[in-house]
Amino acid sequence: MIHIGKKLWRISMIITIFFFISHGENARAQTDSDPSPPEETIKLIFLHHSVGENWLADQQGGLGLALQENNYFVSDTYYGWGPDGIGDRTDTLDWPTWFTGPERDRYLDAVYNESSPNAAGYQYYSRTIADPGGENQVIVFKSCFPNSDLGGSPHDPPAPGDHLTVGSAKYTYNQLLTYFASRPDKLFILITSPPMQQINQPENARAISNWLVNDWLIENNYPHNNVAVFDFYNVLTHPDNHHRYNHGSIEHITSANSDTLYYDSGGDDHPNARGGQKATEEFVPLLNIFVNRWQADAPQTAPSSAPVQAETQESQPPQPSAQTDTMIDDFENGPIPGTDYWVPYRDEAAATSVQCLPTTGQAHQGTKSLQIDFNVLASSWASCELLFYTPNNWSSAGLQFYLRSSQAGLPFGLLFYSQLAGEDASSVIELETSHASVEEWELVTIPWELFSQQDSLVYPESGLGIAVVFAEASDGGDNLGTIWI
Repeated sequence: MIHIGKKLWRISMIITIFFFISHGENARAQTDSDPSPPEETIKLIFLHHSVGENWLADQQGGLGLALQENNYFVSDTYYGWGPDGIGDRTDTLDWPTWFTGPERDRYLDAVYNESSPNAAGYQYYSRTIADPGGENQVIVFKSCFPNSDLGGSPHDPPAPGDHLTVGSAKYTYNQLLTYFASRPDKLFILITSPPMQQINQPENARAISNWLVNDWLIENNYPHNNVAVFDFYNVLTHPDNHHRYNHGSIEHITSANSDTLYYDSGGDDHPNARGGQKATEEFVPLLNIFVNRWQADAPQTAPSSAPVQAETQESQPPQPSAQTDTMIDDFENGPIPGTDYWVPYRDEAAATSVQCLPTTGQAHQGTKSLQIDFNVLASSWASCELLFYTPNNWSSAGLQFYLRSSQAGLPFGLLFYSQLAGEDASSVIELETSHASVEEWELVTIPWELFSQQDSLVYPESGLGIAVVFAEASDGGDNLGTIWI
């Protein structure tokens, strides 16, 4: 985590960062709703607990058998599985531990390379199809039924919290998108939490499920086809409620007046076989649609996930590339190899929030820009950072970007990281949005000498990254806004 010593500010803006050379657009391929099974066997892993176990079982929900019949090689995780027993933790608020936490890479390496059934053995779901080899390509994950009991109110906005509410659930799911966007070579499918017979505020369970299906990706301007949602909750609330492919289109029908579990197991909150089989019939064609859409624009190889190691006899500091005067990111082509892409960080001791994702809502050139939404509380901080594993030669005249903002007078900082001969360096420039940036795109040019004047050394010939940083407002209050780059 980066610690900023200077005073920073909150802002809302969209920025397109470049070094005097622009790149062309890259239109993302789209496909129609095709429920055909994949032609080649795909490896799928299901992260779940007991409801998932029953859903997979041949004599219960029959999901494992149906997936096999549709050319999926299925593995799963269960209680006690994985490094540190991570399989025990599948509640809604646990998912950041898997996908964005400090041990993420270790946990997900195990997820991607798991090839065994772990719920209860072969007798519970069929697996006679041959293992095609390689990593799991489709990651299906689900929390158990207690997670349909959320506090708060149906229309609460995303907000961090230690207790499960509508706001904390939205915030958690939004945070996962940063990692998902960095792995377009994987397909992530969220299964909404199943209902219970008795829910304190069933309207909240209905609200979060509807939000995930209808609004989650749209609100975040998510740019890829590698995230999808199946409304398991809705399917199990009534025979007339559906999430399915029907007569050429996808239906999400929630008209029946029921927000609790209809298919109970004789008073138990685990769905019975009829409910599981209904869910299987509706999910598998949708899964095929999700897979076909994803495969239409998925990269052929995985993005770089580790620093490149130099083949030398002695340990040497990383050497900068020969690239000069080049685009850092035009936000048109997805994650950049050799990075974790744009990652938000925040003061976890406060209710500060920050999100940064490419969006099609604003653009100076091409179709996209980086949108940063932030709400930084007093005496707190947040940042949105692009860091490279190895140095880059950015020794041009300086840094340029176009900026739009939600309002004038928003303070923010631009932080530059570099490294030379094993010495790390960083320097921050304090900026503020102008009235012009509210009305139109404003060109911002920062010579490298300006960074060096901040009592810090910078090495543009060996740049490691850039961060847009925020602290409290100049009057000491909360700093809230949006910017585009």
